[in-house]
Amino acid sequence: MDFFFITDNRDLLHTTKRREDVCNRLKSVIGESSTNCELRLAPPELTAMEYAPILLLSPSIVGELFTSELTQFQADSNSLQSKSTLINKVSVTIDNSLSPGHTLLQISCKDRRGLLYDVLRTLKDYNIQISYGRLSTNPNPKGICEVDLFALQADGRKIIDPQKQNSLCQRLQQEILHPLRVMIVDRGPDTELLVASRIELSGRGRPRVLLDVTLVLKMLDIYIFSADIGRHVIGDLHWEVYRFLLIDRPDLSLGSSRTRSQITERVKNMLMG
Repeated sequence: MDFFFITDNRDLLHTTKRREDVCNRLKSVIGESSTNCELRLAPPELTAMEYAPILLLSPSIVGELFTSELTQFQADSNSLQSKSTLINKVSVTIDNSLSPGHTLLQISCKDRRGLLYDVLRTLKDYNIQISYGRLSTNPNPKGICEVDLFALQADGRKIIDPQKQNSLCQRLQQEILHPLRVMIVDRGPDTELLVASRIELSGRGRPRVLLDVTLVLKMLDIYIFSADIGRHVIGDLHWEVYRFLLIDRPDLSLGSSRTRSQITERVKNMLMG
């Protein structure tokens, strides 16, 4: 028996028709393996929860999953040679001279899936409002994406403070380069796939992560014993962590570094392709 706690963006799950439509759709997708489908309102103690439960991760996993890439990013930002390489990947500039009423935020980077979501999510967390913008992609093999956004602070003023400008540019670079964390760890005798994504200040997580990761594992013919979603907090940053306990097979060793590398790369490509 599988349990899923779901939220209806249409807010219609209290109606019989909506519940029947959802169950019929699930049965049509799952097929004959689904013998029964039932929707019930979650009990008050669960609906009162603002976030998923906090996960207890070991310090070593936390260090490898969250700290390593951030440390590398900071090291790159402090090195002139590395900074040049970094800017070749992501360029973020702020200009207050081209518009009398707005701050122009210009971003140039490699196009990828979820890029606009990560940019707008970061700006939303900084309480930056977008009046209008333009996005263009270069058809050449490099796949460069140019984003121009005319922005204002919540008070309707330009972004003038140099410290805020620098903080915003660094955060955008980091979120564009490393919006996700993916790694495989040993959990006793078992193998576990961890995927972490940032939670917005509104409490919403990244869309489609569960769907896309399970699709990749299905394509690789790797079975999932169990999966759960929890929350991890570092300072003022909240992360949504997906844990997939994988099943080893005689013909496929999940302990192999080559197999693990293949899984993590395929997951990253699916989520950020």
